[in-house]
Amino acid sequence: MAVDDSNNKEMTDLERRLAELDRERASVLTTLEQLKLRRTADMQPTPPPHMVGDVATTTALSNAEKVTLFRSLFRGRDDVFPRRWENSKTGKAGYAPVCRNEWVRGICEKPRIKCSNCPNQAFVPVSDNVVRSHLQGRDIANPGRAEAFVAGVYPLMTDEICWFVATDFDKQYWQRDALAFLATCREKGVPAALERSRSGNGGHVWIFFSGPVPASEARKLGAHLVTETMERCPDMGFESYDRFFPSQDTMPAGGFGNLIALPLQNGPRQDGNSVFVDDELRPYDDQWAFLSNIKRMSRAEVARLVEQASVAGRIVGVRLPLDDDDEEPWIAPPSRRKANQQIVGVMPDKVEVVLGNQVYVDRSALPAALVNRLIRLAAFQNPEFYAAQAMRLPTFGKPRVISCAELFTKHIALQRGCFDAAIDLLAANGILARGA
Repeated sequence: MAVDDSNNKEMTDLERRLAELDRERASVLTTLEQLKLRRTADMQPTPPPHMVGDVATTTALSNAEKVTLFRSLFRGRDDVFPRRWENSKTGKAGYAPVCRNEWVRGICEKPRIKCSNCPNQAFVPVSDNVVRSHLQGRDIANPGRAEAFVAGVYPLMTDEICWFVATDFDKQYWQRDALAFLATCREKGVPAALERSRSGNGGHVWIFFSGPVPASEARKLGAHLVTETMERCPDMGFESYDRFFPSQDTMPAGGFGNLIALPLQNGPRQDGNSVFVDDELRPYDDQWAFLSNIKRMSRAEVARLVEQASVAGRIVGVRLPLDDDDEEPWIAPPSRRKANQQIVGVMPDKVEVVLGNQVYVDRSALPAALVNRLIRLAAFQNPEFYAAQAMRLPTFGKPRVISCAELFTKHIALQRGCFDAAIDLLAANGILARGA
């Protein structure tokens, strides 16, 4: 009996060691992939200066050329822009549209009436001086105002196009998630730039366009890149699908769409925040030289990548609601889902599955792509989000994707209704569910 116990312990220790080696191998492969991408980028010749209007962008830009470059990249609505405010007494902060009638007695009725519904709107349009004020951190038009000048942008235009798409990363593992997303962009040939946020506790990955792109296509591009990234980094979470700017495909009735803070804010910039960083999260020495050489995607490039991803079923690979617009529903599978691509990676022979208050699957030896597939079994698109968007209502607080899965250190917890699907998925990859 003692011999059996000893053998069982030794087998358990060996299995644990194999799982550790698999995780180490996966980590090494990811690092190797990033090094290969970096080497390829280093071997490429330095591109010639791009043209912004009639201005050649080089490392030695005049102030006027910097403003022109900035406005061409971070382009949104020109008729209105938000400015950051902060209450020194309560510590609360936020952004509000800049209006000439703000707090004017008898005209401005905030907060009883929202700015988007106010009949006395007198919004200040975006101008070169607004951009200069943002970059200098002071209100050039009103030098008597002591508070810092920090501007944002409404990326969704009134005709529902945009000039960039940005993905927001925050919380504890924002660095890991943002770098994984950036690696996916490079793998797919999508030029992207990582900016550390003003707090230093988050980041934005920006993808710029050379011309206007429908917001729906831009967001599909972002969703595809998130879907691909979650294959290698499933812990990133489905919240990432709600972190795109623009945040809507269509303009909410009477609204502006979600805003995003502009980078290169004067105050945070002194602390190494609100700036663009490299793969080591170090700020580029010359921010303007970096911005000058950022490649921008054409609408044709965006459309081609989105079309390829759609055909392959690589955009938000979760359970979809019935779509009445399907042209040929009779050829769709019963599940209404396209067949998943084969998972690549070292698979264990067996995995422990425990059926309790939820379905617990031991993920310690599973490749990241399979973990991601298991998580997606308990995820579905939120019909409330799409209903609100179709009616041009605000989508704030309505997640695009609802996930009922939970990630623990060594296990995935799924809803009990996912039990059969989880067993089938494991079996399809040659894995025996032990304890099922």
